[in-house]
Amino acid sequence: MRFVDRVLPYVGRAVRQGVLRPAVAAATGLTGRRAVRRAALRSAGSSVLTCAAIRISAKALGTSGQLRQPQTGALSSGRTAGIAAFAAAVAVESPRLGAVLVPVALVAAASRVRSGTYAPGRVLVDFTIGAAIAVATCHWWPLRRDRPADTARANVPVPALPAGEGLIAVVNSDAGGDVPAEAELQVLLPKAELRICESGDDLHTVLQQAAADIHARGGALGVVGGDGTVNAAAVLAADSHLPLAVFPAGTLNHFATDLGLPTLKDTADAVEEGTGGAVDLGRVTGDGPDTYFLNTFSIGVYPELVRARESREASMGKWPALAVGLFRVLADGTPIEVSVDGQPRRLWLLFAGNSRYDPPGFAPSYRRSLDDGLLDLRIVDGRHPLARTRLVAAFLTGTLARSRVYREATATRLRIDGAGKEGDYTRDGEVSPASDTLILSKTPRALTVYLPTPQ
Repeated sequence: MRFVDRVLPYVGRAVRQGVLRPAVAAATGLTGRRAVRRAALRSAGSSVLTCAAIRISAKALGTSGQLRQPQTGALSSGRTAGIAAFAAAVAVESPRLGAVLVPVALVAAASRVRSGTYAPGRVLVDFTIGAAIAVATCHWWPLRRDRPADTARANVPVPALPAGEGLIAVVNSDAGGDVPAEAELQVLLPKAELRICESGDDLHTVLQQAAADIHARGGALGVVGGDGTVNAAAVLAADSHLPLAVFPAGTLNHFATDLGLPTLKDTADAVEEGTGGAVDLGRVTGDGPDTYFLNTFSIGVYPELVRARESREASMGKWPALAVGLFRVLADGTPIEVSVDGQPRRLWLLFAGNSRYDPPGFAPSYRRSLDDGLLDLRIVDGRHPLARTRLVAAFLTGTLARSRVYREATATRLRIDGAGKEGDYTRDGEVSPASDTLILSKTPRALTVYLPTPQ
């Protein structure tokens, strides 16, 4: 008790000054581990939602005349609820971190009671509200555990390259990541040849020369960058029948993560051990040469929705950023008029994933399989009355699966007519002009990649 008596005043001061959560969030978010970063994002979003809920409810109760402001302080302790939400959200994503932060949150709540500002019952209610909101975010943003895709198993022979000998890795210096990839790879794979694609260089030319050299002397192709860079290398590797080593070094690295390779070291280990598998490519056929996507294709407002979410995700968390982006995009955007498999459709968006994505709904985040031969389709129909209002209501209440304006399906082929007059389409984050007719399909198991060693 003597220790608690000494600690409580300091914790209480940190809570009152509003520095406890930002300090812990900064320390949590700076780590390179993806699970911990997800914990930071979920906790930030949960805190924002909780504080908003507390303020709205307090204002409603205060102005309705049902409750009066107590002399000892505010009607509700928003900071207590926010800290509880923060700690509970971290615990949901990372139980080990939660074991540290939940006791801190309890001490912070106790400091509020001990100061005499809030009654014990009020603090308990706020703490419970915050923790409940944090847990409820799992309904919209389900948990993800870092692991390789289930069926992208090491089942295709690829050359083992000790210390990277025989690997030519093209490094995109404009990839946009915060990892010093070149220096780290020189340590991980000292015998690999790194070819830097500087700003202004043509990435495709650098990749083609690397592929030609590998064909002449053997080895494997590596690519260091984000999803757009990896897309270019993947198409070339598939056409050239070369194994591809994907090193995540971009702003977003969805494909590498779904392969089970979230870090440069993970890929380096796979290269040295020589474990590989085959994955699908999504294909877009139009008036010109076919294009391919590793992750996603979309038309309509979805590209704007993704950009709106990503611009807010670091500060708000994924689900709150998605909700804000959805409101903004639907308020400013308009549906597109196209024909899908011969049926006239008025759509807010059409999303197609290369293999099935989890979770259902508007936040597809990861794939359990990369070679299922399927397109994951998510469509928002704009023909129904009050489609925007109904869509937002279904999204917020978690009833998208039963909404008449939203559809999810799988297919192996999809034809879209009239896309050209509506503008562009997006694939793996890159924008391309749409032909009047676009045909989406799959090229099953077209790409051989290095994969983690089976555990």
